[in-house]
Amino acid sequence: MKGQKVVTSILLGIIFIIVPLYIGYTRFVSHFLESAEQYFMTDYDVNYYIFTDAPQEIPVVRLRPGRTLRLIPIKKHPHWQEISMRRMEVINRHISEMAHREVDYLYCLDVDMVFHSPWGAEALGELVAAIHPGYYKVPRATFPYERRDVSAAYISSEEGDFYYGGAVFGGLVKNVYEFTRACHMTILADKANGIMAAWQEESHLNRHFLSHKPSRLLSPEYIWDDTKSKPAKLRLIRFSTVYKNYKLLRD
Repeated sequence: MKGQKVVTSILLGIIFIIVPLYIGYTRFVSHFLESAEQYFMTDYDVNYYIFTDAPQEIPVVRLRPGRTLRLIPIKKHPHWQEISMRRMEVINRHISEMAHREVDYLYCLDVDMVFHSPWGAEALGELVAAIHPGYYKVPRATFPYERRDVSAAYISSEEGDFYYGGAVFGGLVKNVYEFTRACHMTILADKANGIMAAWQEESHLNRHFLSHKPSRLLSPEYIWDDTKSKPAKLRLIRFSTVYKNYKLLRD
């Protein structure tokens, strides 16, 4: 990879804007972008795509040369569960309309997170997933898979390798397109049957990765949770969720 210029893109999951705006996820944008400018793929050109129903609330952040920010307007939804369930559809449509012409790699990350250490070419892959920080040291039987066999996200108690976090996934743009399309289709199948999977889109993500293994698996250092203490075996934290009051944000 040394000396090779690869155009990469990061897709920020700011599709969780809640009214009133001052308690929405726009509050996390500045810290996310500032930390990304310091640590994310610093040797490459990056397009930031921010999906928001309130573009006027997105702060201005100074970007390095070769990096651009695009605001993608989306429809407002009254319930956070509906917003979460529509994310795969939104990403898939964006790829077909715009991103497939602009980037080679696409990484879909939640915006309520912060980079702490370098995230570089070691994370590039055809299809990339990350091990959820809450379930990397526990028995498979405790994974919160969707266990109802009436759901398209169903995983039996005898199946499963890892529990993947929905806050980080990516890869070659064509593969992310196929992945998000497949997840959107299974979400629609559940919706037609009046079912919502246990962890919304994350349940469908885990179901897909069960039969379509990611080519690159990132350790919990790429998707840590700031509410958890860092174990001694985890040498560093590259990217983590910041503490937040979910009730305040979602109510």
